[in-house]
Amino acid sequence: MMVKKLSEIHIRDPYILTVPTDKKYYLYGTEGSTAWSGQPVGFDSYVSEDLIHWDGPYPVFRPNPGFWSDHHYWAPEVYAFGEKYVMFASFKADHVCRGTEALISDHPLGPFRPLGDRPLTPPDWECLDGTLYTDEDGRHWMVFCREWLQVTDGEMYAVPLKPGLDAAEGEPKLLFRASDAPWSKAGEQGQYVTDGPFLHKMASGELIMLWSTGGAKGYTMGIARSTSGKVTGPWSQDPEPLFAEDGGHGMIFRDLNGHLRMTIHSPNVQPLERPVIYELAEENGRLRYVAKN
Repeated sequence: MMVKKLSEIHIRDPYILTVPTDKKYYLYGTEGSTAWSGQPVGFDSYVSEDLIHWDGPYPVFRPNPGFWSDHHYWAPEVYAFGEKYVMFASFKADHVCRGTEALISDHPLGPFRPLGDRPLTPPDWECLDGTLYTDEDGRHWMVFCREWLQVTDGEMYAVPLKPGLDAAEGEPKLLFRASDAPWSKAGEQGQYVTDGPFLHKMASGELIMLWSTGGAKGYTMGIARSTSGKVTGPWSQDPEPLFAEDGGHGMIFRDLNGHLRMTIHSPNVQPLERPVIYELAEENGRLRYVAKN
């Protein structure tokens, strides 16, 4: 394995899992070279103790023969779940709708195997970027995007999950549409994209969501806020984006010292996209990125 810096790792949709007992960070993402075309081999991970030097790649998911998807392996996110680790990732096949599936492993480096018998998203919807949220009552939800390919104005949904995360337990609830954000811009085909949701509790207890779409300067990430404090909303959109310089699909984590960090990919142009890490400051209910690794 090679030691690399983030500038040498070609992935999109970065996600970092902090494991304090290991004193390590695990980085996952969409393999850049096969993000849009070609057949991906699966998902890999990189491991670091300082967020600067990364060992890898380590193979964490390789599909078994007969796995239903053969392209567009996107946006893996990994969470500690009891004594196990669960991955949410999106997959696609010809004539099969894109969907987010749950996978499970005993270790952050896998091997991950499918948890249920099908994706957690509706089978006749084109969906992507499922992310896990557990509410105050301990109920698990997946927030995900329904693609503009079907609905033109991309939509954001929340669906309750069974306790084992192996299947949905109810109908998806519409949270908002991409055009609801005043800073969002339509694409060349009049489409509005929803992409990369991630939920975060502020120090005040306010529930916010990072999500990305098109903006004035390209790929842009903003913040939505739940006015009820619940994942089902209603959700309001901040008037200005958090990151507007052609980067996004962000997530927030705490480093081994307990400090808030955010990772995104930037720029949003193949083959230049790379993971970037920022320090975050929370001030008066607002997030501000203050330094970059």
